[in-house]
Amino acid sequence: MPKVGMQPIRRSQLIAATLEAVDQVGMGDASIAYIARLAGVSNGIISHYFKDKNGLLEATMRHLMLALSTAVRTRRAALEDDSPRAHLRAMIDGNFDDSQVNGPAIKTWLAFWASSMHQPSLRRLQRVNDQRLDSNLCCQFRRVLPVPQARAASRGLAALIDGLWLRGALSGGSFDTRQAIQIAYDYLDQQLGKAG
Repeated sequence: MPKVGMQPIRRSQLIAATLEAVDQVGMGDASIAYIARLAGVSNGIISHYFKDKNGLLEATMRHLMLALSTAVRTRRAALEDDSPRAHLRAMIDGNFDDSQVNGPAIKTWLAFWASSMHQPSLRRLQRVNDQRLDSNLCCQFRRVLPVPQARAASRGLAALIDGLWLRGALSGGSFDTRQAIQIAYDYLDQQLGKAG
């Protein structure tokens, strides 16, 4: 019989092992056995908590998405300026937070995106993530732009964030987050400049 209170500890341990496994060998070679070995548990524990490898990937992505949400929310809560520009900059910064651009996170995001094209549950999770970003950006743009322009600006900024993140992730070198953030800020300034 499992110890009371063990579930969150085990789940966290297995998610950390998944991030490590994907970083070391990639998602394709990160077998249940490999992940279990890294976590120091039996294969059956993974099945018990997550059913299968897809369930474990989904839980790992929920973990990364929670870290992303926390990074953005923390930055927004610390703002002294309640302007749309300040909130949008905080959202940009949060998307390039260390929790999202470290090696294990980058490789896991890339594996997730590839898998989401074939797995309905992962596709739903990706859609939720996309819609959350677009909705939050659009809400701030709507404070200063007409609705059609706000929607276009939010789609553009979301695509730019994703594209900059992807280019940085695939660069093969260190991720220059400062440059990516500055490019996104420049786009933001152009869009808000239209508000006069």
